[in-house]
Amino acid sequence: MPGPKDLDPSASPRALLGAELRHARTRAGLTQDQLGEALFVSGSYIGQMEAGTRRILPEHAARLDEVLGTGSFFARNCAACHRSRYPDHFAEAAEAEPLTETLKEFEPTLIPGLLQTEPYARAVFRAYRPTAEETAIDELVAARLDRAALLADPTRPLFWVILDEAVLHRRVGGPAVMAGALRHMTGLARRRRIILQLLPFSAGAHASMSGSIKLMTFPDAPPLAYLQGVGSGRLEDDPATVARHQLTFDLLRAAALAPEPSLARIEAVAEDYAHEEQQP
Repeated sequence: MPGPKDLDPSASPRALLGAELRHARTRAGLTQDQLGEALFVSGSYIGQMEAGTRRILPEHAARLDEVLGTGSFFARNCAACHRSRYPDHFAEAAEAEPLTETLKEFEPTLIPGLLQTEPYARAVFRAYRPTAEETAIDELVAARLDRAALLADPTRPLFWVILDEAVLHRRVGGPAVMAGALRHMTGLARRRRIILQLLPFSAGAHASMSGSIKLMTFPDAPPLAYLQGVGSGRLEDDPATVARHQLTFDLLRAAALAPEPSLARIEAVAEDYAHEEQQP
């Protein structure tokens, strides 16, 4: 019997490869947990690979071919899933975003990537890479702005954002850029596309002093948590770990201002920036 054909990389290769994995696992009579044991990963990790929310890594692909008797199918085709516009530490998280049912994000220092304007994103990337050629910055900005296409859907995903007040006062790109960036966020919130809360300085110490949190849920796969540092990132799928980060987000939400006072505060700061820009 001939083996499966190579997948077309233009046709959502991660989703197609995940579907092939589910088919091969079922044909082999294995549960997700049983296959996970053979790969030394959790059953939920297998479920995420099948749903396309996580990549099939090369070392896993070779083992899958061995366990499932698929020749070299997964080893050949997993390479298509590793082509990405995003840095390696962020690629899995970014590529999972369009599949989400809910997104919850806390940012302590900057506007989340999905909500950044072009001038704001350009200033951020230029700060990260002060000597990069302009074409390289252009590519990074384009990739970041393209991610925001998922907000074109009027209802999905539900996107809940909590910003530390420090985000408002970090002058990324100058007064005009900040005014535009803050107005862009509040505009989305006023149109009921996102839920936006501000964690004020007056809240004092809070549950995520050490960094940002991104929580993702999916209609047909276990939830994920993404934690990011400078040039690094970690995608968590362990249920207890994800639940702990969900509790952290809930504590932040409880400490933050309600949505309407949050918008009023952010809009007032945007007006201050706009007036500053108009000063001679």
